[in-house]
Amino acid sequence: MPNPTPPTSDSEDDDVGSPACVMVFNASDPSGAGGLAADVTAIASVGAHALPVVTGAYARDTAEVFDHFAFDEESIAEQARAILEDVPVQVFKVGFVGSPEAISTIAEIAADYADVPVVAYMPNLSWWDEGQIDLYLDAFRELMLPQTTVLVGNHSTLWRWLLPDWSSDRSPSARDIAKAASEMGVPYTLVTGIPLPEQFIDNVLASPQAVLGSEKFERFEAVFAGAGDTLAAALAALLASGTDLAAAATEALSYLDRCLDGGFRPGMGHVVPDRLFWAQPETAGGDLTEEEAQALQVFDMPAHDTKH
Repeated sequence: MPNPTPPTSDSEDDDVGSPACVMVFNASDPSGAGGLAADVTAIASVGAHALPVVTGAYARDTAEVFDHFAFDEESIAEQARAILEDVPVQVFKVGFVGSPEAISTIAEIAADYADVPVVAYMPNLSWWDEGQIDLYLDAFRELMLPQTTVLVGNHSTLWRWLLPDWSSDRSPSARDIAKAASEMGVPYTLVTGIPLPEQFIDNVLASPQAVLGSEKFERFEAVFAGAGDTLAAALAALLASGTDLAAAATEALSYLDRCLDGGFRPGMGHVVPDRLFWAQPETAGGDLTEEEAQALQVFDMPAHDTKH
């Protein structure tokens, strides 16, 4: 991973070696699969510092989303503007923010900091009420996309949203989707999960004019939760740290592939990406050495015997 570029400040001594900062707008996810949990761990893993703004909360487990509770726009604005007065931000990352009103508020903040790039991720919202989905997508298209530098999303999700009247026998390419996004002001689109023959998928960074990069990976058999947030957060952190867009997209996709390869199932539902895969012991057969086992004993806390 690249060394983070410290933000500029009046006090250079305090900022030497400081990681770049990414402000993330997303919902709290109690499963730890996506949302702010994915943002914070992925951004930290890549070497930047997350400034998390809570836009709402999911009621969900590792298998499905049951509900979402949106914060009002004033609480979102106050969170963001308080820290923006204090900390220089290199990139905004926008996930699922819960309501058209929240989108409007975040778009206004992004417009006030027009020199800060915006990485926006559009997840699959099929768990939500159809009427709410339509209102949310319309608001995101009209208000958030004009502020977006890089749009990230799965091929099928972006296709249904941006090209609903697609009538060709062939599936739209990443450039087709990028062209549709560009009509709303988005210069770059990272399209993931494009089906390829023989159990491979393609992931393509495109502008309306050209394909800027692509990474092919073998399809995993498992179903993952939180992959899109992980990718978008890693991309935002790499951009914040000074990596150019094409290289950042390649590195973020490689990082996601490693996260999925090390994924785990904490409950009875989907697999969660291991965003700290590099911190796991690497020993033959997965067995710890005696020294590693002794070092980990400090974390083996006995159960408390407090009576209630």
